[in-house]
Amino acid sequence: MWSSDVNPAQPVEEPVAEPARQLPAATVSRLTLYLRTLNALLAEGAESVSSEALAESAGVGSANVRKDLSYLGSYGIRGVGYEVANLSRKIAQALGLTHEWRVAIVGAGNLGRALARYAGFESRGFDVVALLDADEMLVGTEIGWLRVSDVGNLEKVVSSTRANMVVLALPAAVAQSVCDRVVAAGVRSILSFAPVALSVPGNVNLRKVDMATELQILAYHAQRLQGAHLDEDLPGV
Repeated sequence: MWSSDVNPAQPVEEPVAEPARQLPAATVSRLTLYLRTLNALLAEGAESVSSEALAESAGVGSANVRKDLSYLGSYGIRGVGYEVANLSRKIAQALGLTHEWRVAIVGAGNLGRALARYAGFESRGFDVVALLDADEMLVGTEIGWLRVSDVGNLEKVVSSTRANMVVLALPAAVAQSVCDRVVAAGVRSILSFAPVALSVPGNVNLRKVDMATELQILAYHAQRLQGAHLDEDLPGV
């Protein structure tokens, strides 16, 4: 039995994005930031945006923005900038967000429940279609707009909901075995919050979110920043 707090079924056909070219990983990360800014500008009714404004929102230089957007064939007009609606559409296409992405969350602990209730997924093109757990006390209960399904029926749920992305919010001890079942069910895109390294075939995209590691990295940078401030206060430094 488990309800995660991070402390052969019919294969599902996954839509395949067809970008014009392979984008550098750093560019992909920055494109998500540009898209967030563009969507906010669209909501405000803005028609154009400068590379400088996009650069400021992403915390990079304007030269990076122009280079990133050139991969998409987008070049700003001098004195005008980029057309917001057109650029937003191009970035969404490049990121594969114009496809239908149906997400199943495995693990209905605190994290899984929070993810299931998060309304921001839908506005960004992700439809959460299932929430599963092994805890008999949780199976059948409603969380947000979803009813928790038994993880024993994972393959059937993936097939019936046509889920093509899975989020694993699981304890380390069961994460690999569940991940193996997800892959066998035909899912090729997995996001894992489990505090353990997972092994997947080469044709599966696995992204790992390790909040403890991110906090450690943040602590390192905070320590350096604090040390720099101390040095400034020392006489003769």
